Formats: sequence, C-alpha cells, structure tokens
Amino acid sequence: MNAVVVYESHWGNTAAIAHAVAEGLGPEARTLTTDEASSASLANVDLIVVGAPVIGFSLASNKMRDDMAKGSSKAPSPPDLSHPSMRSWLQGLPPGHGRSAAFETRIWWSPRGATGDIERGLRNAGYVPVTKAAKFVVEGSYGPLRDGELERARQWGTELKASVAASDTAILS
Repeated sequence: MNAVVVYESHWGNTAAIAHAVAEGLGPEARTLTTDEASSASLANVDLIVVGAPVIGFSLASNKMRDDMAKGSSKAPSPPDLSHPSMRSWLQGLPPGHGRSAAFETRIWWSPRGATGDIERGLRNAGYVPVTKAAKFVVEGSYGPLRDGELERARQWGTELKASVAASDTAILS
C-alpha cells in the first residue's frame, strides 16, 4: 500500500504522532511536512493521512500563525512555522483519489478541533475517509504528549492499514 502521512507541527507533538502512525502503517509509509507533500509525492497514493494541532479550537489560520510567531512567554521554544499551514496546504491540494484519514493533537478538554476542516479539505480533493478521525492528547498547550499516545497512534496506523486492506479485498470480491 502506498501511504503518506502529512502533518503540520509547531512544538513537535503532531510530528511525533505522524511518525508513530506511519510506523503502524508499515515500513513503506512516508511521513511528510506540508511543503514536502507536493503533487508528485502524492501521485498514486492509496491512503493519505493528514494531521495538525488544534490551535484556538480549530485548524490554525494564518492570523493565528502570525500571532504565534510573535511569541509567548509561556512557550518552551519558538514554534516551527517554517512549513505552509495545513489550512493553506489543503486549499491547494490538487484533485486525487484514494482513501484518507485525519487526526489532530489537542488538549483533552478542547470543545472543537481541527479534523473537520482536514476531512472537508481531503473530501473536496477527492479523498474518501476510511475511518473516524483520531484525536491525540497533549498535556498542556505546548505538550508533552500524554503517556500512551504514541503507542495509540501506532495502533491506529495498524488499524488504518487493515481497514484499507479489507476494503481492497471487498472491491476485488
């Protein structure tokens, strides 16, 4: 299966989850930042998994990213804003085919999230969701990930791989 995991990460939590999901998908899965996930790298993808952090109870806007760039005295380090936002990447996502899944990293009590916007962007580009979106918890605004979340992400990747394989078998039957 040709699978890619595309992510936006500011303090490393979403990147860690993306890599764990890819591990669960298997050694052939690739993990890409939004600037690495070009049309060429998405060609012939069977499964695209996309994730981003919840910022301000949604997928980060350019204004939110601008505010993050100004810094916060509470942040342990400056955010990584060197890659295009997930929002802009999804808006430029060329039409494709195949299946998709979405995930987010979030504080546990967030009333809203980022996966709705991610799923909508993928669907608009022609990628069909294969499962319900996953939500991985960080302990505070900047992390770290809650204990067990990396293992849960690997398991989710394994389940995604099985879902795609089962749907491929059903199509061939």
